[in-house]
Amino acid sequence: MPPAPPGARGTARQAPTAPHLSVAIVGGGPGGLYAAALLKRLDPSRNITVWERNTPHDTFGFGVVLSDETLGGIEHADPEVYTALKAEFVRWDDIDIVHRNTRHTSGGHGFAALGRRRLLEILQHRCRSLGVELRFREEAPDPARLAQTHDLVIAADGVHSTTRTAFADVFRPHVTAHRCRYIWLAADFPFDAFRFEIAETGHGVMQLHGYPYSADASTVIVEMREEVWRAAGFDELDETESVERCAKIFADALGGRPLRSNNSAWTTFRTVVNERWSHGNVVLLGDAAHTAHFSIGSGTKLAVEDALALAACLSEQPTLTDALHAYEAERRPVVASTQRAARASLEWFENLALYLRQPPRQFAFNLLTRSRRVTHDNLRLRDAHFTEAVERGFGCPPGTPPMFTPFRLRGLTLRNRVVVSPMDMYSAADGLPGDFHLVHLGARALGGAGLVMTEMVCVSPEGRITPGCAGLWSGRQAEAWRRITDFVHTRAPGTAVGVQLGHSGRKGSTRLMWEGMDEPLDEDNWPLVAPSPLPYKPGSQTPRELSRAQLTDLREQFTAAAVRAARARFDLLELHCAHGYLLSGFLSPLTNRRTDAYGGTLEKRLRFPLEVFDAVRAVWPEDRPMTVRISATDWAEGGTTAEDAVAIARAFADHGADAIDVSTGQVVADEEPEFGRSYQTPFADRVRNEARVPVIAVGAISSWDDVNSLILAGRTDLCALARPHLYDPHWTLHAAAEQGYEGPGVVWPPQYRAGSRPPRTGRTDAPKPRLTLSDLPFAEAPGA
Repeated sequence: MPPAPPGARGTARQAPTAPHLSVAIVGGGPGGLYAAALLKRLDPSRNITVWERNTPHDTFGFGVVLSDETLGGIEHADPEVYTALKAEFVRWDDIDIVHRNTRHTSGGHGFAALGRRRLLEILQHRCRSLGVELRFREEAPDPARLAQTHDLVIAADGVHSTTRTAFADVFRPHVTAHRCRYIWLAADFPFDAFRFEIAETGHGVMQLHGYPYSADASTVIVEMREEVWRAAGFDELDETESVERCAKIFADALGGRPLRSNNSAWTTFRTVVNERWSHGNVVLLGDAAHTAHFSIGSGTKLAVEDALALAACLSEQPTLTDALHAYEAERRPVVASTQRAARASLEWFENLALYLRQPPRQFAFNLLTRSRRVTHDNLRLRDAHFTEAVERGFGCPPGTPPMFTPFRLRGLTLRNRVVVSPMDMYSAADGLPGDFHLVHLGARALGGAGLVMTEMVCVSPEGRITPGCAGLWSGRQAEAWRRITDFVHTRAPGTAVGVQLGHSGRKGSTRLMWEGMDEPLDEDNWPLVAPSPLPYKPGSQTPRELSRAQLTDLREQFTAAAVRAARARFDLLELHCAHGYLLSGFLSPLTNRRTDAYGGTLEKRLRFPLEVFDAVRAVWPEDRPMTVRISATDWAEGGTTAEDAVAIARAFADHGADAIDVSTGQVVADEEPEFGRSYQTPFADRVRNEARVPVIAVGAISSWDDVNSLILAGRTDLCALARPHLYDPHWTLHAAAEQGYEGPGVVWPPQYRAGSRPPRTGRTDAPKPRLTLSDLPFAEAPGA
């Protein structure tokens, strides 16, 4: 039978049997013990030894939360372990959020928890019954020696893994420390829900995370920013004093009862990422390979799921090398997704002070959806009453999803919160938009979005990115744009159309995207200008540094284009100050090396973009809004930071910007962006809640559920989507149909109304369990 591909579903019986292995497992936590039990159960002839330097009863923390998904995997793989765990579980459905003396409860969440010590006892018993050798109070031999004396070495030795350190040159770990201090404690009573409580003290905001793990005990984690921790004097307290202080701060949540510790210490969470998970016959598992912040409760879950996948791959693959590669290929994307969610949750709590002014119910919704794994639609299924209450508080009319509520910018009221993001089409001739632009923008206007944006429209021939870029440097171009805006206003009444004005700067005179993005033209190049004479990348044209006189000319080009845009009847104008184009080039310290009044400090780097903004605002009709697109980070060392982005947003808002369109990157060629679902929205969130200015969020927002979630949580005011609108020009209409919404927030063109109901879809079957061992003839060791 051929080996199953990574992630294939099926039973262990269907897979090839792995050779009898001698296995060394370093670390006797849940991941290491469960891996030992599974591997021994798969093949009782395996010689498996677990080394744990602590005693059998030593443990960090108190309770463990496991999801139904993880429990289902355990049940299929080892019913005996599942049965033992099930007998110990404390289950509950509710989450309580207490904010400014107001408690909101959301139900339907389905948690299961048990004591960490009891979990270890169950796994230790299972290992012993199967014949696994457990060596406690004993340091494991040197990893290199283990690799020589065993067929397989599993490093399950935690976040401070000595095995990972020994082979750091191969695994290449990246460890990131974060901003909060936290401490694991316990209370001798059970909370009746998963409880989040916020304390606003004279030293700053602190938070409690608490959940029951037995009939008479709860885990309590107290967390706060490092500077709050120091200001409150925790850095000078011993363990007993810290525990007593925490109990006083959260006396209401605890009912005046004390907290207890278990050699508890304040620590800083560290995110561990490894470039590789295996080296020869050594493989990382659990926290040794990856960590995810405790606020989404995934540490033990990931370790247990790692063990399941590793055991399955060892059975499915013909060789150990194949198995370890398959294990990493299967688990890495799952872990990366979990780490993105954990990072979003972690950063939410780090920046919790930004949200304290939110109404308590919206604050609760924001907290529940912080990781982007729980969404508006998901929460509505879990607890419709709570979600509807949040919607009412937000101002949603009955039956109206948040995305279909109106939003006002100056004299323009958008009928919904969906924006078709600016997307360069590279299909103009001499800057003139033609039939392609009419069909492209017209189709998306008919598709129901509240605002449809043009691509970057260039203010001069020399300001184009490519020969195919559209412009507004002539009256003929303005007339061509007027043809498009007239179509939108006539055929899609209620849809606004906006123009984005920009200049390519050092990123101009390049080929069309599909001929080589950012690659210089083979011929007919035009000269480039920029704040400083720095080419975009090796092989790019070096721009000329702009003189004071040229800056004046450029400002006039922007104002002349703005006048033409007004005559073309655009409803909104956006100034493009992002993605490394000319105005963005002034803002970033990586691209602006000037020593005059337009370079140096952020205030000086802002000077010319603000001058252009002021000049455009002066000629743009007073009742029509202006927005500014910025890159909130350069994703590069020494570049624009999130703190800079807030300052930049404030500066433009102070000069009259009605909203900030928050994008990121594309400023320098050697950037290292952190891609992922909605990966740019945290920057918009921060700008909105710190600079107190309306924002447009953009970046891998792909579902209407994401849009509803982000808006209702108060992280953005509008959502701009690009690729989804390329995939489906009628994305907004279809979002309404899929939610059963019929109201003023979106209007079907009469020609399309017959298609306003989603078509029927075929059936999909659930995947089979990852690993099923209960029917194996060798499932139990003698005497088990």
